[in-house]
Amino acid sequence: MRFDGQNALVTGGGTGVGAGIALALAEAGATVTITGRRLETLDDLAKRHDRIRAFAGDVTDRASCAAMIEAAGDPQIVVANAGTSKSVPFHKMQEDDLQNMLATNLFGVFNIYQAAIGPMKKTGKGRLLAVASTAGLKGYAYVSAYSAAKHAVIGLTRSLALELADTQITVNAVCPGFTETPMLRESVDNIMNKTGRSREEAERALTAGNPQKRFVQPDEVADAILWLAGSGASAITGQSISVSGGEVM
Repeated sequence: MRFDGQNALVTGGGTGVGAGIALALAEAGATVTITGRRLETLDDLAKRHDRIRAFAGDVTDRASCAAMIEAAGDPQIVVANAGTSKSVPFHKMQEDDLQNMLATNLFGVFNIYQAAIGPMKKTGKGRLLAVASTAGLKGYAYVSAYSAAKHAVIGLTRSLALELADTQITVNAVCPGFTETPMLRESVDNIMNKTGRSREEAERALTAGNPQKRFVQPDEVADAILWLAGSGASAITGQSISVSGGEVM
């Protein structure tokens, strides 16, 4: 699958799943702009491929999202990957915890999509792709705010796909299970610190729900994104594809 001559934007593209997606798109011929709040991290990844460019931006800010789209050359592929997670029991959760989860995980998608749709309609085609989570397809204890935000992303995906069905713009989401990223390592460390478990025990607790008994790899998520971004997926829209080793069917 090739994307020669196409521009792509990946939010939260400096590390983890976003970095894997950016590298895969660049290898497939796209000119990729990666965005995030930490320019140094973005620059480090951009040095790894001559078709990756770094641009500092914040998906929670609408003006910043418009600047990202312009910097990316009105991209035909937009991957809303930026996200954050926090684990806290519901009865201890503060209003700010919920607001913060919604700001990045939901409004980050909303903001970048609104900035991208106008240019996509002018060129006549596009791919809007969100990195959601299996937490948007089922519940997990202690991450109710995160799960609520990801469920909302899937609802947005389904509704926006219908609004754009008479265009050549498709809207889809991928829903990874626990994926081997810096965010996951923080979750493992959190389990170890709070429960006294060893790293192996903490990891086993997280992989227990995956029938394959392993963590998903970033390049596996990237492969799903590449398929959805390609011409062969032109009839695929409004879908939330689970990449989870069979955890969600």
